[in-house]
Amino acid sequence: MSETSETTPTPLVSDKARCGFAAILGAPNAGKSTLVNALVGQKISIVTQKVQTTRFPVRGVAIHGDAQIVLVDTPGVFTPKRRLDRAMVASAWGGAADADALVHVVDAPAASRTSEGRGDGSDKRTHEDVQQVIEGLEKQGRKAILALNKVDVLERAKLLDLSQAFFEKGVYDEVVMISALKSSGLKRLNDLLAERMPQGPWLYPEEQVADTPMRVMAAEITREKVFLRLHEELPYHATVETDAWTERKDGSVRIDQTLYVMREGHKGIAIGKGGETLKWISQNARKDIAEAIERPVHLFLHVKVRENWIEERAHYTALGLDFDA
Repeated sequence: MSETSETTPTPLVSDKARCGFAAILGAPNAGKSTLVNALVGQKISIVTQKVQTTRFPVRGVAIHGDAQIVLVDTPGVFTPKRRLDRAMVASAWGGAADADALVHVVDAPAASRTSEGRGDGSDKRTHEDVQQVIEGLEKQGRKAILALNKVDVLERAKLLDLSQAFFEKGVYDEVVMISALKSSGLKRLNDLLAERMPQGPWLYPEEQVADTPMRVMAAEITREKVFLRLHEELPYHATVETDAWTERKDGSVRIDQTLYVMREGHKGIAIGKGGETLKWISQNARKDIAEAIERPVHLFLHVKVRENWIEERAHYTALGLDFDA
């Protein structure tokens, strides 16, 4: 895959061809990115145990029979508190507005615990976020496919009760039970999505799995490693930008990136003792980027303090987010 996405249409323009967009909605950490990666068949969206890691819509391309399904992995829907939060939530609903199909991914175990009155604070926040999605669907007058996720850890009786309770809310026309992590239950979801794609030629070549520019995807991969390594130490005060992408004569790529943090104290955390933390982030990001573009990568990652990056219009524009949301 080259740095920029190709837009040359595939030869498949038969009468049977279908192509359209499916927006994947849900509360933070419901498993949306894991589901999109599973449907596409490879990693195109970052996945961590922390919520709100997807900051802008990532589009993956899946093929099921004669249908090409463009999956829009939207940022989680939650109660926004900051400008970035508002932009992310607006982006999620923006991705849903023009989609041919909607999938609402729900963390089934969390929903079950809440319904039984034994959920913790995290489960209660998830319940509130799920209700926001339901209310949003009601306002749009749209029907969605309900994807109850992580069902492999719940008893069947509880799943059936949960499915019935959600279906009675009136915003769903289908329910599927899946485990995105284990790629189970996905055939039926693929069947449903393929049926909802309008007839028409495919938008992307058959081999293309994402339409995010690789310099942006490379930055997202590095940001994922920041989340994985630093956990609670540097939760949401960091971002990564790809400054330069240089093609080398030997077929490899040199990528220069900057990890921006908001405070001087964060810089030391990101670098770590003797540079150990930054080295770990760089090595693991380089490996994943190389696998994504199928070429050797030379990654040079630097850390800088930029106190107000979260309030800079240019940062939002680069990610396709509405600064004024």
